[in-house]
This record gives sequence, C-alpha cells and structure tokens, in this order.
Amino acid sequence: QVQLVESGGGLVQAGGSLRLSCVASGRTFSGYIMGWFRQAPGKEREFVLGINWGGGTTYYPGSTKGRFTISSDTAKNTVYLQMNSLKPEDTAVYYCAAASTIRRVTEPSTYEYWGQGTQVTVSS
Repeated sequence: QVQLVESGGGLVQAGGSLRLSCVASGRTFSGYIMGWFRQAPGKEREFVLGINWGGGTTYYPGSTKGRFTISSDTAKNTVYLQMNSLKPEDTAVYYCAAASTIRRVTEPSTYEYWGQGTQVTVSS
C-alpha cells in the first residue's frame, strides 16, 4: 500500500521558517515527480514545488521562488519542503503528492498518490 506521510507543519510567525517532510513508502518512486501542493480555506489546491524523485530537476512556480526550496533524500525515502520568509498568505494545508508523469506537473489531477496533509499557519 502506497503511503505519503507529511510532517513538520505548525504555527510560525511571519518571517519565520519551517521544514516539511514527506516520507514515501509502498512502492518504488524512481522516475516519479514528487510535488508539494497547498490549499487554503475556500481556495483551490495550488502547486508549490516539484522535484524528480532522485533529485536534479526541480519545478518552481513564481509565487514561492526564492523563499521555498525542495529536496529529496532517496536513502530516507523522504522529500523536504524548506520554507523561509513565511508570510500570512502562506497559511494552508500542505500536501505531498507523487506523479508518474511530468506532463502538467502543476495540475493536481496529474498526481496518483497523496498524503493526508499538514497544517501550516503563519501569524502576522
């Protein structure tokens, strides 16, 4: 059974940092794209960052570039999301996801597997 388990969320003041982790299990993720998404109340799920499972190519949309970075540690079956200079508008539930194709990497429908999410709250 495939599982993606996120951790590391919490409450932080604006300007602070958090590191989210996603531990993947249940299959081989070689060749997969690992993505982080977020969803704020009343809003659609939004792509944050993506990375090839083995590292290397990463996918950065404009809104988080320069503040957020993504990395992977295949020995630990873990993908990380380092978030710096956090803003109140970064408040959301953050989800880890896995996709076997790089087509439309920013679209939630591309991803076959999802974690349960971890809450990030940034206070002003």
